[in-house]
Amino acid sequence: MSALNVEAHGLPDDAAKDDSKSSLQNGNTSKATSKNQPNRLETEKPNSSDGSADEPAESDNRPHHAGTGEPLSLPREIMVVMVICLAQLMTQAGVGQALATTNITGDSLGITNPASRSWEIAAYSLTVGTFILPAGRWGDILGHKRMFIIGFTWFGLWSILAGFSVYIGQIFFDFCRAMQGIGPAILLPNGIAILGTLYPPSPRKDMAFAMFGSVAPGGAVIGAVFASIFAQFLWWPWAYWAMAIACLVIAAVAWLVIPACASKGDNRNLFQRLDGLGSIFGVGGLVLINVAWNQGSSIRWTTTYIYILLVIGFILLGVFAVIESRAAYPLVPRTILNAKLGFVLGCIACGWGTFGIWIYYSFQFLLVSRAQTPLLTSAQYVPCAISGLCAAVTTGILMSRIRHAYIMLIALLCFTVGTTLFATVPVNQTYWAQTFVSMVITPWGMDMSFPAGTLILSAALPREHQGLAASLISTVVNYSISLGLGFAGTVDSNVNAEGRNIQKGFRGALYLGIGLAGLGVAVAALFTVVTRTRRTAGKSYPHP
Repeated sequence: MSALNVEAHGLPDDAAKDDSKSSLQNGNTSKATSKNQPNRLETEKPNSSDGSADEPAESDNRPHHAGTGEPLSLPREIMVVMVICLAQLMTQAGVGQALATTNITGDSLGITNPASRSWEIAAYSLTVGTFILPAGRWGDILGHKRMFIIGFTWFGLWSILAGFSVYIGQIFFDFCRAMQGIGPAILLPNGIAILGTLYPPSPRKDMAFAMFGSVAPGGAVIGAVFASIFAQFLWWPWAYWAMAIACLVIAAVAWLVIPACASKGDNRNLFQRLDGLGSIFGVGGLVLINVAWNQGSSIRWTTTYIYILLVIGFILLGVFAVIESRAAYPLVPRTILNAKLGFVLGCIACGWGTFGIWIYYSFQFLLVSRAQTPLLTSAQYVPCAISGLCAAVTTGILMSRIRHAYIMLIALLCFTVGTTLFATVPVNQTYWAQTFVSMVITPWGMDMSFPAGTLILSAALPREHQGLAASLISTVVNYSISLGLGFAGTVDSNVNAEGRNIQKGFRGALYLGIGLAGLGVAVAALFTVVTRTRRTAGKSYPHP
């Protein structure tokens, strides 16, 4: 167990080390032993009523019901983890369904500017990223299970309206996509918070978080494949209506299987406890900055209001910082802000900003430059799902054995290599060369960086702030995707010779992605060196 877990749980260092060592030994029991001993899940008993245990170094790593304190049965534990993983899957399916059908929906809605079509992705990721922080606080106060169910319900309702935008037009469709994104913004932090409160720090918890991250590539592929089928053979609005049906069904299942989560039932001074004023200024500033960058790429920064939005956005963030420094219940407590947190979030911002560029422009390259159908293009991303699952399982194992700094460095290298391969791929080259290899490597960046970063913060904060732990990582992930698309769109629109050289625009955007990933590698390498130096000097950060 790391130094952070020692501090968070009040255990002495030696006891914590023994606890971690014992958990790892139990999780690696040989086949010969398992034949002669009962299943650990069936034989483990909670501590005796006087608080003692036969073997104090061991702990029950199973999730527990918040109300009764009893451990969940294995079938119910599996169902809970599956439902929470569906939050991540459906979030990425919302990205994939728009990616695969961007050109079809654009033609249907009369969107002719390629840079404007990126709003179908950017509007969704924008609200996912900006509303996650307050949504995590909503869960801390009102209950994570309640907010989780509300998130899927909201997601479903706005998916219905997104389908009906075919009768109204582009502006309403982009608005619905933005409103859709609020659903995942509620789902992600509260889903991760449920995992964080159910499990004590252990290899079992590591694997649960790794599985949560593992479904991201698969979700994007599933969303893209089903959207392509509907768009090519039926009607593209059915992709959104099918999404709505799935979300509402999952909301009902979540109500049945997720155990009750503790909440702070006192609703006095609710606006203050939710940091309402900070939320308004923080969300407003992030939205305006993101809108300025993404809209600027559409009109090539030729309109004054773009600069005005950008300046106002930064002013609002400045006001947000002042409010947070004086707030009784700040969204981001000052006590968790330190250099290591900055390193981790910096790595994730660079990596996932690169991912947003890679996923959008690789799709556009295959659809436009190679003139493929949406369904064929979506099928070519299936290796991402398989590779992502392998990466998640590997990461779940590695997180108990090596330092998180090394995992982050490997993740950023995967982002860099995967994007470089696609940025330099010849148009007429076979899929099985650089394209396939890029599809295999890039998901390792996603599924190594996300669980590692999430677990660092989850272990750093007390149980009542698990929503905040999840919020910080998910905010940076999704906001970076949207902002990265804005940066890439600006490069694209300025190098594509006003649309006459689309291929050059695609490559320019991907080269920017390589630069972001390279910056992330530098940050991760510095993080690794600093961590190792402090460890050699006998110092450590207050986080794992």
